[in-house]
Amino acid sequence: AICGTVARSGTIELEGKATVREIVTRAGAANSSAVNYHFGDKARLYAAVLERLMKEAQDKYPTRRGLPAGAPPPERLLGFVRAFLHRIFDPGLQSRMGRLMALEMVDPTPALDRVVEAVIRPLFGELCLLVRELLPRRAGYPEVDRAAKSIVGQVLFYKHSAAVLERLDGRKSMTAGAIEGLARHITAFSLGGLKALRPGRRRTS
Repeated sequence: AICGTVARSGTIELEGKATVREIVTRAGAANSSAVNYHFGDKARLYAAVLERLMKEAQDKYPTRRGLPAGAPPPERLLGFVRAFLHRIFDPGLQSRMGRLMALEMVDPTPALDRVVEAVIRPLFGELCLLVRELLPRRAGYPEVDRAAKSIVGQVLFYKHSAAVLERLDGRKSMTAGAIEGLARHITAFSLGGLKALRPGRRRTS
């Protein structure tokens, strides 16, 4: 309950000298001693909050939302990409999670290890299984791994380069319509790339 209260308030910070008591008070939680009992210290509280925020984003935008049972791999890839884009561009989620994850990318803490194992690795594994379905059966792990990372890279480019893209495009926010269009583009582009990786396709030097 305390973890959820702090997560919703967005008060916990990676940097700064705030004590656990100050964080809990600002978040409106009642008992700071419970934090020490359940988490031990501020670093573990921070890790738990970051993991909670990531899981909330995943619950809000599941990869198979709206897809029928037995949907073909291309449709499931579109669902994966669409959900990914919604998570990283949701204003509410980003106000609490975006800055923390941006800091983790630049200066990782042990919290990133926890988030990777609990949230990111399972999601990436899901994507790898999907990519394996789209590639020939004899495709090896390196091909699957690189292809999955290339799909992730396309999605993250639009987030990490948002400031530049806003200036190029003159657009200040990512609307639902823009997200849908971008999801379909990334999916189509990725499917074309995966098709080009099939054995027997002549590659240019």
